[in-house]
Amino acid sequence: MISLQFLVTALVVVVAPGTGVVYTLALGLGRGRRAAVAAAAGCTVGIVPHLAAATLGLAAILHASALLFATVKWAGVAYLLWMAWGALRQTGALAVRPEGAEGRGLLAIAGRGAAINILNPKLSIFFLALLPPFLSGDPARATAEMALLGSVFMGLTFAVFILYGLFAATLRARVLASRRAVAWLNRAFAGVFAALAARLALERA
Repeated sequence: MISLQFLVTALVVVVAPGTGVVYTLALGLGRGRRAAVAAAAGCTVGIVPHLAAATLGLAAILHASALLFATVKWAGVAYLLWMAWGALRQTGALAVRPEGAEGRGLLAIAGRGAAINILNPKLSIFFLALLPPFLSGDPARATAEMALLGSVFMGLTFAVFILYGLFAATLRARVLASRRAVAWLNRAFAGVFAALAARLALERA
């Protein structure tokens, strides 16, 4: 169950830079602390469908169905490329704006963060591989234990992503002091999102 080994394993997975981390860092730098927290919350919520799929055994179906896997995968690739294009043009979710100017945009930021994770089919298969080794072995408790372990994983994700976002927000003033730095930062994020899209495109079920 919730052992030290599980916590260390989950923390290593969460801390490793991925699409959600990059998105949260970008929002922290571009829009400040509130936007970073919204991004972290959205990315965390985006885990829920994959955890549910792994708990109910649907991840195995996703893994077995090449068409279903490809459909979700290419939707994710298209979404990441759209994010890259927005960063390059300095528009959309990654546009630099004054802190506190988001208003209702915080929900949109969270929604985009959720979409980033929802459209990554590997997350369901990842949960199916990560969680079972830490179960007690009692079939009657497997579903409840999967849900509990997944909830702990989501809690760690939210906490770590907030730390990433707040760290980025502390660098915001220095970065935004130079228009040239902002331009290069957006190009860097565009390149990262494009690279993540390419990596996802190469994934196989």
